Amino acid sequence: MEINISNLKKDSVLKVISIINKCNLPITVIELKNTARSAKDAANSLKVPVGAIVKTLVFEIMSQNNQLPIITLVAGDKKCNIDKVPKILKLNGNIIKPDANKVKEITGYSIGGVSPIGLPKGIHIIMDLSLKRFDKIWSAAGHSHCVFSSSFDQLVKIINPVLSDELT
Repeated sequence: MEINISNLKKDSVLKVISIINKCNLPITVIELKNTARSAKDAANSLKVPVGAIVKTLVFEIMSQNNQLPIITLVAGDKKCNIDKVPKILKLNGNIIKPDANKVKEITGYSIGGVSPIGLPKGIHIIMDLSLKRFDKIWSAAGHSHCVFSSSFDQLVKIINPVLSDELT
């Protein structure tokens, strides 16, 4: 007998839900039947434009034996210009894209479910201003089948990112 437990009960998703609840915002995490592992998958599952999907991309800036974790939040129909990231943050160093294990170590989330909410302190977050085009944007909620919608301003309020029009 197979028992299916909702992904909404996973610790990583419960962490996102808890933070949203503490912010007193009318945001609900939902579980999708199909994966939201990529922006295209999420857009298809939600029947929304791919640009309304927030891609949460993880990088590190390597400088003088220091590794600084960086998160970029980019519209699903845009490509992150990683060469601009150090300039936006006024940092020097080379950008690297960590592997899946390192992403989990940095964020606490697995690739495909990395939420912009609930990240450890000390991670630099840059948010693409092109996401403002949409009344509602969709972000991962700690699992590849769980998402939440918010306005651009609501997400900014929760995570307090650096805003940039140079990211894409």
